[in-house]
Amino acid sequence: MWQQVYDPFNNVWLSTFIAAIPVVVMLAALAFFHIKAHIAAVMGLVSALVVAIWAFTMPFDTAVASALYGAAYGLFPIGWIILNVIFLYQLTDRKGQFKILRESIAGISGDRRLQLLLIAFSFGAFFEGAGGFGTPVAVTGAMLIGLGFAPLAASGLSLIANTAPVAYGALGTPIIALAAVTGLDMLELSGMVGRQLPVFSLIVPFWLIWAFCGFRGMLAIWPAILVAGAAFAIPQYLISNFHGPWLVDVGAAVASMVCLTLFLKVWQPKEIWTSASGTFGDGTPSVPTVGEHQYTRKEIIDAWTPWLILSVIVLLWGIPEWKKLLDSISIVKFEWANLHMLVQKMPPVAPAPKIEEAIFKLNWLSATGTGIFIACIASAFTMGYKIREMLAVYWDTLKLLKYSLITIAAMLALGYSTRYSGVDSTLGLAFANTGMFYPFFGTMLGWLGVALTGSDTASNVLFGGLQKTSAEQLGLSPVLMAAANSSGGVMGKMIDAQSIVVASTATKWYGHEGEILRYVFFHSVALAALVGVLVTLQAYVYPFTLLVK
Repeated sequence: MWQQVYDPFNNVWLSTFIAAIPVVVMLAALAFFHIKAHIAAVMGLVSALVVAIWAFTMPFDTAVASALYGAAYGLFPIGWIILNVIFLYQLTDRKGQFKILRESIAGISGDRRLQLLLIAFSFGAFFEGAGGFGTPVAVTGAMLIGLGFAPLAASGLSLIANTAPVAYGALGTPIIALAAVTGLDMLELSGMVGRQLPVFSLIVPFWLIWAFCGFRGMLAIWPAILVAGAAFAIPQYLISNFHGPWLVDVGAAVASMVCLTLFLKVWQPKEIWTSASGTFGDGTPSVPTVGEHQYTRKEIIDAWTPWLILSVIVLLWGIPEWKKLLDSISIVKFEWANLHMLVQKMPPVAPAPKIEEAIFKLNWLSATGTGIFIACIASAFTMGYKIREMLAVYWDTLKLLKYSLITIAAMLALGYSTRYSGVDSTLGLAFANTGMFYPFFGTMLGWLGVALTGSDTASNVLFGGLQKTSAEQLGLSPVLMAAANSSGGVMGKMIDAQSIVVASTATKWYGHEGEILRYVFFHSVALAALVGVLVTLQAYVYPFTLLVK
């Protein structure tokens, strides 16, 4: 049994500096030295193993086992999801269905800003709520590329849009996990997050369009942005506070899509933004040209059918009862050798010494990626594919994604190495030692957790207990700070390495992950800081304190 050590040098500053090395190495390699993502990920992984073994005294075989465990998780379920989403895109693209889909969306509005709002924010939120784990970015990134958006815009804007729904992703999984690790009431946590994030559900769509085309371009369509944001934020508040975390995103996303589509039936901007680069196509405003395409209703329905099949199956695969049924007949569990029950998390990260499990769950039938694969096969048959043709497309998809899958495996290996070695907890404790400023920095801790792990659920599991303990010591509401971990974490989703690789893969822009990171980094930090300000107001300032129960 090896016990985690959080200050190996008996110097908080030095230990924190050493703990930050793996993250700095990987991000610097991506953002500043323009090193290819799979190489940067391996560099970060190697530095993480060196820090874990040399500085934090983790046994060599345990450190290597933690990396292999993370790599396995990277391939399944994360890689399995991405592979099958891109497979569906390839199937529809080769049959010309995606072109019809693209032009039918343009039929709702030819304005690129409104297309972005509808797809990246509203439609993406539905996939986050139903499936999570990279599904929304993969789907919306591919759709935006199909509509003619530049790869950087399609990648970065999909990442910015996929923030406000993240805390309730995969049918409320992050909140459910947060309640489990903290022992706090799940409905109280759901309600608290639901009194924080609706503010940002209003802000994010405005922010998204501003990032795309600037303030003037955003101002010109503010009524539509307000409709999309309010139609999401209001159900998000109501469902999270009066029902629970399970259907928050699904209900809010459907409301947003329906309200925005109906609104665009009666309102269009005076000037149509026709360029996907964020400027008017030729510098000259154009008049609205809604509904102009040459396709029949049947052709449009056929083009939408694969994505409707995908939506229904992903939603079905997210229902807990259905997952339990599939798991009961298919799940296989492995106790990971040289890691399971061999690492002990210590106070103050855990209230009491806690032995860490390492059980790899091969839920091959209930995995979201499997549901997507089934949707692909069903859709392929509806499009007239033969089995041999499907296999050929799948093989081409595998070849297309080979480096992306390697990158995801290496990045998850890095994340799990830092988790089991306690390196990420050392960084977390540095945030926790901020006294009266803890509401702000505790929120940023959630942001850091998602940036490191790629998952709001994982961040809640990692830092939820620490948030509760720190809040109790400082006389703050444990529910407030645990919820802040999840709310702040959603803004880290756009810069985590896993999401960036998913975005670059979906937009066929592999090798440019550093550019995507630089594009979204400011937005991530700025929005996370705003969440921190809101949490600080809730902690100390009337009337915001009335939002804390």
